[in-house]
Amino acid sequence: MSAVVVVGAGIVGSSVAYHLARQAVPVTLLDQGPSPATGATGDSFAWIGGYGGDWPGGAQDLRGSVLADYRRLETELPHVAVRWTGSLAWTDAQAKHDSRLGPSRFRVGGSDIAVLEPNLRNPPEQAIHTPSDGGVDPTAMTSALVDAARAHGAMVIHNSIVTSLKMAGGHVEGVLSSTGFHAAGTVVLAAGTGIPELAEPLLAGLPVAASPACLVRLKAPPGLVKTIVASPDFEVREVRDGDLFLTLPHVEDKSATSFEQATQDALRRLQCLFRGSDCCRLLGY
Repeated sequence: MSAVVVVGAGIVGSSVAYHLARQAVPVTLLDQGPSPATGATGDSFAWIGGYGGDWPGGAQDLRGSVLADYRRLETELPHVAVRWTGSLAWTDAQAKHDSRLGPSRFRVGGSDIAVLEPNLRNPPEQAIHTPSDGGVDPTAMTSALVDAARAHGAMVIHNSIVTSLKMAGGHVEGVLSSTGFHAAGTVVLAAGTGIPELAEPLLAGLPVAASPACLVRLKAPPGLVKTIVASPDFEVREVRDGDLFLTLPHVEDKSATSFEQATQDALRRLQCLFRGSDCCRLLGY
């Protein structure tokens, strides 16, 4: 029996498994995919520290510790590199929150914007610059955490579909899965939108819902986009040299034609926004 079974090898589950194993806690990490980050994590924009959106209370309170944790992980784990590029935002949401700029966020004008993003064709008159923001390759980051967890003694089992919790006397004794029963004193559910169904026997009523968006992967000249750019039409950043992530609002019509059209429109908007982007090509979405 493991002291802990973690269900889900996305960024959350892999981090939990790594930090437990590092403290010599016996832990088993189960995931339904063939490799880490095959769910929401692998399709994440992976922007660390963004202020955008009307977060519930507490999210911004965690900002400082989150940034510190990522800097710590850079020193602990090989092959982990955060791109501390900062962010540049001029979205409608940012404009609405202009009056409440937090620490380490600055209102910048045209000349500063041109220095930060020299390839912008028509820089906005004003934007919000957050130098401390960064981004990671979400799949590489998660894989590094899983590898480190395994190196510290964690058992990692892929292609293991967890079907239910094993209950006895109102207590959780482990999980039932396609790879058998895994006993544990503690079970950590880190399976994203699969959590509510697994948690049903606990009568917890966890309201974990999907929050879909469209992520586009592009090949581009290295350095075309310098920061994490949040414009009114999309967000874009360089996840690794020459590879861009671009995210745009969810496409309601789920047909392949609609997704293709939205992706091509996003590529054209990118080409309108950045000089030197005419040679960008679509890798996937």
